[in-house]
Amino acid sequence: MPPHGVTQVKLITAQLFSGAGIASGYAVGGLLAEQITGRTAMAGFAQMSVILGAGLIAYPLAALAARTGRRKALTLGFGIGTLGASVVLAGVATGFLPLFMLGMMMCGSATAAGLQARYAAVDVAGPAATGRAMSLVVWATTIGSVLGPNFTGPGAHLGEALGMHPLAGPYLISMAAFALAAVVASTLTSAPRASTTQSNRTVEDDGTDDGAAVGDTTIDTPPLGLMAALRFVVAQPIPLFAIVTIVTGQMMMTNVMVMTPVHMHHQEFDLGAIGLVVSIHIAGMYALSPIFGWMSDRWGPGTVIASGVAVFVATITLGVVDALAPVSSMRLLTTALLLLGVGWSMFLIGGSALLTASVPHHAKVTLQGVSDSAMNLGGALMAAMAGTVLAAGGFLWINLMATAVLLITLAFAVRAVPLMTWPGRATPSAPDDHHLEGAER
Repeated sequence: MPPHGVTQVKLITAQLFSGAGIASGYAVGGLLAEQITGRTAMAGFAQMSVILGAGLIAYPLAALAARTGRRKALTLGFGIGTLGASVVLAGVATGFLPLFMLGMMMCGSATAAGLQARYAAVDVAGPAATGRAMSLVVWATTIGSVLGPNFTGPGAHLGEALGMHPLAGPYLISMAAFALAAVVASTLTSAPRASTTQSNRTVEDDGTDDGAAVGDTTIDTPPLGLMAALRFVVAQPIPLFAIVTIVTGQMMMTNVMVMTPVHMHHQEFDLGAIGLVVSIHIAGMYALSPIFGWMSDRWGPGTVIASGVAVFVATITLGVVDALAPVSSMRLLTTALLLLGVGWSMFLIGGSALLTASVPHHAKVTLQGVSDSAMNLGGALMAAMAGTVLAAGGFLWINLMATAVLLITLAFAVRAVPLMTWPGRATPSAPDDHHLEGAER
């Protein structure tokens, strides 16, 4: 297997373990918060803490990757997740809510590391395979997400056997899974300053052949600072649109996904039906990502994003129809949540590929970290607002809020679309480093 193939396999394996750990804990985190406090409302805050933690750690991990390479950043990210799972266990054992919430936020570091792993795959892929490289890493989450909830029962039995709260047991599984992800990430071939590379598909010159260097350096250009990167991206319609696409896709998905189970409960669906809809939604999020990666490489990221817009329109339409119907339809909700996951995947893959292709090398990792932080913070904001919106206007208002977010995406598309690559049209050149001179001053 070629060196970059070995690195790809390692990234996929780490993502598989991480996805299983996240899913194992996610299934019981809200229930634990409810039992610690005796307040149902705290269940939502527990899940929001994970998203918030991912948003807060994503940029620092990207900055570390820019300075020292992806290996240390990913290993640290999964390592913090491992420690977070142990803090969750301590919080449950003591019944101390702040400690429990801190642990949940630290678990979000594994989510942030998993998101950065898709960009690490791009570092070792050729320009023609950017979409496929990142989509395979995203796809690996499907396996972990399917396996993770199945560990909930055995984890509960394990926790009970060890004298713990039964619902805390799955976090033992999460801790082990995050630790395995950290071990796999630590075996990646490291190279400094992932963002500075002009030629990413290289192997370290120490004679090893165990994997391509994740972000090697051929031109030693310092990574762009946060404020300079922000000034640059605000002035460039294409990378700005790419970041907005990633963020708004997450916001729409979180808004509708978090409240659909609550809406179904209000409509007297049983837990089996709710679980089925959520499982189908997760499959939509990840299972088709390799296809979207191939589409991005074949026809350009803009084609994937445009298709995602159409899918989100269909999702919102079905949600509105269900909200206005006298009785909710299992078929409508299942289709809507499936398409919601597909639209999210299209925005994530298309937006990430567009961002990678449209910024200079030494701005890449900084802006990748910015996009992942904004993505998770936007999702946390929507999760925090969604309950109030549902209480005020029902499922209809949830879908109208998603519509407003989609309109924001389209507003940013107005400037970017004429400058983007489309099938049968010449490829516009990405800004070179000279475009950053004004931003750096």
